[in-house]
Amino acid sequence: MSKELMVFDTTLRDGMQGLEINYTLEDKLQIATQLDEMKIDYIEGGFPLSNEKEAAFFQEVRQMTFSHSMVCSFGSTRKPGGRADSDPQIAALLDAQTPGVVVVGKSWSAHVEKVLKTDNEENLRMITDSIETLKREGRHVVFDLEHFFDGYQDDAEYSKQILRAATEAGADVLVLCDTNGGNLPSLVTQVYTELSTENLAPLGGHFHNDCGTAVANSLAAVEGGAVHVQGTINGWGERCGNANLCVFVPNAILKLGYEPACKDRLSHLTSLSRFVAEKANIIPDKRQPYVGTAAFSHKAGQHADVLAKADYLMEHIDASLVGNARQILLSELAGKSTVVEKLSKYGTYSKNDEVVGELIGTLKTKERDGYEYEAAEASFDLIVRRALGLYEPILEIRNYHLESYKAYETPSKTVGRIFLQAHGRDLMGASVGVGPVETLDAAMRDALEPHYPFISRISLTDYRVRVLNPEKASAAKVRVFITSTDHAGRTWDTVGVHENIVEASWEALVDSLEYYYNEYAKEEA
Repeated sequence: MSKELMVFDTTLRDGMQGLEINYTLEDKLQIATQLDEMKIDYIEGGFPLSNEKEAAFFQEVRQMTFSHSMVCSFGSTRKPGGRADSDPQIAALLDAQTPGVVVVGKSWSAHVEKVLKTDNEENLRMITDSIETLKREGRHVVFDLEHFFDGYQDDAEYSKQILRAATEAGADVLVLCDTNGGNLPSLVTQVYTELSTENLAPLGGHFHNDCGTAVANSLAAVEGGAVHVQGTINGWGERCGNANLCVFVPNAILKLGYEPACKDRLSHLTSLSRFVAEKANIIPDKRQPYVGTAAFSHKAGQHADVLAKADYLMEHIDASLVGNARQILLSELAGKSTVVEKLSKYGTYSKNDEVVGELIGTLKTKERDGYEYEAAEASFDLIVRRALGLYEPILEIRNYHLESYKAYETPSKTVGRIFLQAHGRDLMGASVGVGPVETLDAAMRDALEPHYPFISRISLTDYRVRVLNPEKASAAKVRVFITSTDHAGRTWDTVGVHENIVEASWEALVDSLEYYYNEYAKEEA
């Protein structure tokens, strides 16, 4: 059986239909470039008639050079009773001037009757006319059969008639769509098996995740003979989303032995996932298989000990295959093996070394005070550096002053001033913002950026607060977690704890900058 597989990405069309997902024109162009570098076979750019931004995307894409991917526009078959060569939907697909087009047709009699308000025979004519017209204009035609699995269960013979008609009309790929996401792998396997005896164009699959089985359905499709699978980066899309290519692709390659073109770019998968998340302004799902930060994370000390002896017993693949990395989480469950693993980046240590016992003691003391390092590895790295004498601070605080005010109906504001010492100099920074943490961060940057230019590359992507002892009401201690990024695929987490939320935030902010300085940017300063 052939192990060839074509991967079709609809992040820029179906993915944009997901809750809270929106991209600017520039975002879409940058994502398309990254998908091409990943060697994704098809990039579905959107529906040219939907709005000005979509139309502009296709105008801009014409000027771009793609080394691998085929860009596709998206639209529907012609309207009932009309002609494809004069239909505005077909004209829009052609006017987009993309080498590939995706044309959607109905494959469920109920949909034909209730939505198109026509009959099955006219639906067949619409499909044939539309595909033939697009093929005459030299387009590569991907035909998406909407609601295919529901239609097949309702009237399998009519569904087959549609497949035969589309094949005879010249469609390059026939994509069976689980449009409402309500079907399970057992049905998918059954359908592809039954269709394997038909003389049809190559089959593909498009699955939604309403039953949580979009990836499983996609894998069942390729095992049943599909050679083309559609999905989105991170699985975002309509309702519960689409098949997640960040899960499907490594499963197809590493578990089933398929060989899509993106196989030799698999190590870029994690950075692609996070790049798209950043463009969507969505915090990446830490628990996402393969590309999430938790995917190769280990918390229990016993697990860390096993990893040191035989890592394959605890991890189903090498994290580097998908561009991810192992993390040994620090918590009250951590043992000496965990700390030794953390120290390994700085040299060779054993469980009996003095520094290991010192760090175990520090960790337990800090956690009693409310700190938690399993989600703040950067802060613990600074503790390790201090213990090893490898830590270099970038600032020493003198004082900061924040004043929040509101006058009449005007929005509230916070004015902040900060006095620091850095590079042997007394520095001052100032800022005006809305909240105290935002203002404090901006004031610190105002003081430090002229001396540490790397700070301009760093931004906060997440800020979380946890009340540790709520019984003390407004005097309760809080724990603040901050996630930072340099927008080059690197993210890190820091923590601060205090009864004053501003002071806890300050601690996490400083750790964020000092970690980046010590880990990446010291040579620049």
